[in-house]
Amino acid sequence: MKKYLSLVLFAHSIFALPFAIIGFFLAIHTTNHVFDWKLLILMLVCMVTARNAAMAFNRYLDRDIDAINPRTTMRDIPAGRITAKGALLFTIFNCFVFVVATYFINSLCFMLSPIALFVVLFYSYTKRITALCHLVLGLGLGLAPIGAYLVVTGQFHIVPIWYGLAVLCWVSGFDIIYALQDEEFDRENGLNSIPAWLGAKGALRVSEVLHVLSFIFVLLPAFYMHVGWFYYIGVLFYASLLIYQHRIVSPKDLSRVDRAFMTTNGVASVIFAVFYLLDIITQ
Repeated sequence: MKKYLSLVLFAHSIFALPFAIIGFFLAIHTTNHVFDWKLLILMLVCMVTARNAAMAFNRYLDRDIDAINPRTTMRDIPAGRITAKGALLFTIFNCFVFVVATYFINSLCFMLSPIALFVVLFYSYTKRITALCHLVLGLGLGLAPIGAYLVVTGQFHIVPIWYGLAVLCWVSGFDIIYALQDEEFDRENGLNSIPAWLGAKGALRVSEVLHVLSFIFVLLPAFYMHVGWFYYIGVLFYASLLIYQHRIVSPKDLSRVDRAFMTTNGVASVIFAVFYLLDIITQ
């Protein structure tokens, strides 16, 4: 189990999970639905299994690329800790559990489950066909708050869509920063990415634009529902951490990319979710 948690980088679940929590409690706070432990657990199962499937499939599909990239040669499949067949079976198992979980939630989630899986799995192919692969990754994680809202209500609403767009832009932006590490490798091996296409300077500009859009999208819900000071404090923390990661990474200095990618973004999502929950609790 430890090997498979390493395969899917389970700690990185911290990126989208706080926004799924936001979507779940948004539905409870703004509708007549009541808190249900069963739905919360099923939502968490869906979050974990969808991400596990996406990450394991990515490692399975990229195993030959990872084996020749100096930065990734020690990943589990190239290093021999997990077999390619094992990773594929782990992917299939998680897809199965995800679909079964949606069946016990509601009919809409069940019907949409193949679409959600297609999005998160298709990302693994996109680096081979388009430099916009980062946006596909963002879309996959951006489904989290929308899906969590659907778990409770079985209906769409504009506010979780704003949060979904915020996550899309946020994740796409920091994935571009992370991809700076492989700019030359991608270009030399015919792989697509924003850094390989536009270079480090251009890629960082695109990332900045996406993060500005993400900031706007987390503000927009305030025009559709009542929010208090805690919410705006959370938005300010979120914005400040977006700015911080662009201050510590430059085209000439990529030494702190890991800090910008993991620590800063993980903290940003958690803090924003905490202040969102504080805001609805104190209303």
